[in-house]
Amino acid sequence: MNPATPTLEQIRNFEGKYPKQLWSLFTIEMWERFCFYGMRGMLTVFMVTQLGLADKAANLQYGAIQAFVYAFTFIGGVFADKILGFQKSLIWGASTMIVGGLVIAFSPHETGFYIGTCFSIVGTGFFKPNISTMVGQLYHEGDSRRNAGFSLFYSGINLGALMGGAIMIWVGKNYSWSIAFALVSVAMSISLIIFLATRKNLGPIGLSPFGPEVPVTKRKMLEVATYLGSLLCLPLVFVLVKNSRYTDLFMYIIGPLTLLWLGWEMRKFNRQQNKRICAALVFIMFSVLFWAFFEQSGGSLSLFALNNLRHSLLGVPMDPNVINNSANSLFVILFAPLIGIVWVWLSKRKLEPSSVVKFGLGFFLLGLAFLVFAWTKMFANPATGMTSLDIFTLGYFVITFGELCLSPIGLSLMTQLAPTSIQGLMMGMWFLASAYGQYVAGLLGAGMSTADAGAPAMVKLSAYTDGYQHLGVYALISGAALIAISPFVRRLMKGVH
Repeated sequence: MNPATPTLEQIRNFEGKYPKQLWSLFTIEMWERFCFYGMRGMLTVFMVTQLGLADKAANLQYGAIQAFVYAFTFIGGVFADKILGFQKSLIWGASTMIVGGLVIAFSPHETGFYIGTCFSIVGTGFFKPNISTMVGQLYHEGDSRRNAGFSLFYSGINLGALMGGAIMIWVGKNYSWSIAFALVSVAMSISLIIFLATRKNLGPIGLSPFGPEVPVTKRKMLEVATYLGSLLCLPLVFVLVKNSRYTDLFMYIIGPLTLLWLGWEMRKFNRQQNKRICAALVFIMFSVLFWAFFEQSGGSLSLFALNNLRHSLLGVPMDPNVINNSANSLFVILFAPLIGIVWVWLSKRKLEPSSVVKFGLGFFLLGLAFLVFAWTKMFANPATGMTSLDIFTLGYFVITFGELCLSPIGLSLMTQLAPTSIQGLMMGMWFLASAYGQYVAGLLGAGMSTADAGAPAMVKLSAYTDGYQHLGVYALISGAALIAISPFVRRLMKGVH
């Protein structure tokens, strides 16, 4: 190893609160999240205004695209873990995403949009799961500074989401969709350059998973096969994304197969270990529901913002889509530290709720937020169908606290509840739960798009707000169900808070 390249022991024996490598990984992830949330915020608006899709079709396409992003995260993580290593997987993912942004920028029409989106799906799959894994490897097991490191990293994710969510939709709507999609390539190029310039500081973290017993020629052959295979699957992804009936088939198959795989693995473990796995499955199943509701932000709420919200927040001129895409991230940055302090304060007094109760609280707040979104109907102008951006933003304020009760603890629970030998599988299932959540989000959004394309704005507003009221009630029921079964789930978890 090059003398300038640190060893794993040197990296982990850092002084202070954060290892220096965390700052570069923070910045790399920030720019990737800029792209991801920027694209997420533009999808339905672009498909409706530029591709001519009806609201229902745009919601279904949104759900399909986002579902495949998360499904390929599972697949990309497996190949990174088994063949490429995290560093090469990150480089390949970033490069593929750069190409995807350029394809749409130079051809912002139907075919170019779908081709570029397929590149982004595959690229995100190779990029997304690896940064957080490398962050975890910066610390010794049991290092008390790990949580502080992940908290800083989480803020980087939301800073990128805030910037991308606000800037890209604003550029697309007011200047040029080509420039907006080109920003994906610009931001990912910055991310890749930073990684290449600082990767030596990571030492052995994220290098090839193969041991010295595997010949170099075999390693290269498998790596090249992975690159070619990911490119060869692009036509298949194109077909699956563009035709929702194929998306349905894929989602019907991948979930049951994963559960069968898990069931086969569970025969290796004792009774208590399998109880904990069952507890993890409870969290995974409920997270599908949570994300199905929460991810209306990129689908139906995005179209609601486009068509039914006034361009004024607290008297200041403001694009509603910018608020829709960035308010949640801003509130997370502002209030995540406060929530962390509250949990610590409660923990010291032995009053901190268990993880399953936190999940239940997350659903209660999610339900309350959707009731606030439904409440916007009370402030609508019947003639124009335009309603209050202030009340809409209040809904995002509430939903943020629901996310903070649920999202940060999910990945941690997967590592605590799963036996070491299948932690990768359980992480993959957690990401698949997000994929199913995105998929169901598209179906729910399409179900709320009942008004005809030429219907008055007030009719469209009523269709969406009635749907949000139903989602709010279902979320409250889900929260109550979780609280009711919490004693049972805690017995399954046994020893994990």
